[in-house]
Formats: sequence, structure tokens, C-alpha cells
Amino acid sequence: SWLTAVVLFAAFAQGGEKPVKVFILAGQSNMEGQGFIKADPKRNEGKGSLEYLVKNPSTAAKFKKLTAPNDSWAVRDDVWIHYLDRKGKLTAGYGAKEDRIGPELGFGFVVGDLFEEPVLLIKLAWGGKSLAKDFRPPSSGGEVGPYYKEIVGRSKAILANLDKEFPALAGKGYQLTGFGWHQGWNDRVNQAFNDEYEKNMANFIRDIRKDLGVGGLPFVIAETGMTGPNESHPRALSLMKAQAAVAGYPEFKGNVAFVGTKAFWREKEDSPSGQGYHWNTNAETYYLIGESMGQAMKGLCNK
Repeated sequence: SWLTAVVLFAAFAQGGEKPVKVFILAGQSNMEGQGFIKADPKRNEGKGSLEYLVKNPSTAAKFKKLTAPNDSWAVRDDVWIHYLDRKGKLTAGYGAKEDRIGPELGFGFVVGDLFEEPVLLIKLAWGGKSLAKDFRPPSSGGEVGPYYKEIVGRSKAILANLDKEFPALAGKGYQLTGFGWHQGWNDRVNQAFNDEYEKNMANFIRDIRKDLGVGGLPFVIAETGMTGPNESHPRALSLMKAQAAVAGYPEFKGNVAFVGTKAFWREKEDSPSGQGYHWNTNAETYYLIGESMGQAMKGLCNK
């Protein structure tokens, strides 16, 4: 019932421990994350891979913090991640596969630096999922999306068993602090889904807050901006417009932010692949999406 949810989510720390700051990151394949870690020297010198970014003089300064002194990937000792069947301290490799990154890396670095308390990212993302059907929120009517139920159910289960899932965080308690969303392709390619996206997005935010027992939970929507500033398809444009519109609702002022991502598009010549719907599998793109989501979340948390 809603009451047990409220009690569950008010499980703050006893005594002097500072509660773990918990963020849920949800969406479809671009939240899973398809950014290549390893450079393929046979394809355009490995451009757009994480390895290339840390070695290339034009990007090395920005991305150096992702590496450890021995040339391995840095592991955060203050940020943990739980992503379906994988969990641990945050580092490169929590994308769709262990050789990829998604928005979690940039996001985790921003919020990890923001808070003195430990941070936990709960990542709940599955490829090829629509908001109209798979993530359909209860308030939109019709059948509640099975993956909406997964987000609510898995989040509650992880938090109820936090001490077992992450012994290092045992006894600290937690505070559900924010929710990040990067999704849209499956609604972008379907006119009927497209037409109801704005309504469904607003309902999703309201329902998630209610079902997780945190009114006004800060919420960041990252634009489904793949194909970049030159996108001209009417459905793509209307979907991005719908995502931005929701953040402008009076009820969401100061607690929902929209993050534009079209500027993070990199052409296939500068990327590991030409998979446009996966941002050309460019690691820089995925990092920048996560980083900008983190910065927007920082703004909401500081309000």
C-alpha cells in the first residue's frame, strides 16, 4: 500500500550516519548505454571511444579523471551502481555490455562530487521500450506498462535489501534523491505513441513520485536528440518538443529539468559506428549526456 511505501522510503539513518543519496536512472537502449570503451585502430583511429578520449590531446584534460595512475579505469570509492544483474563501485563498463558506457558514468561523477554522502545509482534500462506501452504509467489509463512496474518493484526491492546488496552501505539508511530519464526512440518512430508522449511523460513523473513515496522527487529528462541539430523529421521534432514541454509545466517548476542533447551528436566519421539511433556508439556523447543530466540534477537538488 502507499503507506508502507512511505514508511519504507522514510527509512532514514539512525544516529550520526549520513544517509546514502539514491538516484534512479531509467530508460531504453540509450540509457543502457552503447558508448565504446576500447578504441578500434582499424576504424578512424578509434575516434569516439573512451580510450581515444583519454589519449587525444584535445579531450585528454577533460577525461583524465576517468583513469587511474596505472592506465586502468578509475573506480569511484564513493559511488555505487546497481544495474540489473551487475553491481559494484562506479567505473567504466556499466553500459549495455561490459565494454560500453552509458549516461551513468558522467552522471555518477557529477553527483558523486556534489555530495559528501555515499551515492547509489539504481540503473533500470532495457532496449527497445516505449513510454506509451512498456513504461506506460497508471494515470494514462489502459494497461500499466510491465516495465513501469519493474522500475517501481526493483527500486523498492533493492532499497529494502540495501544492507545485503551493498554491505559497505549497511546501517547508513538512504534518501531517494532524484530520477533521471533517457528514452524516446520507440515513441519517436510510432505516430500514435508520439501523439500521447507529453501526456504520458507528465503522468509518468507524477506516478513514479506517488508509487515511490517521494513527492516532488527531482526529475531530469534528457532529450532524445540523436541525429543532432540537423534533425528534420516531424515525429522526431515533436517528440523532443514534448519532452521539453513537460519540464515547463507550472507544477514541475524547480523540480523537473529538461536537458538538450542534440549538441552532443558526433558524426559517424568521428565515432565507432554509424548506428544513428545509438548515437553512433560514441562514448563522448554518452558521457556528456550523463554529465549534463548530473548538472541539471545538481541544480534541482540545490533548490
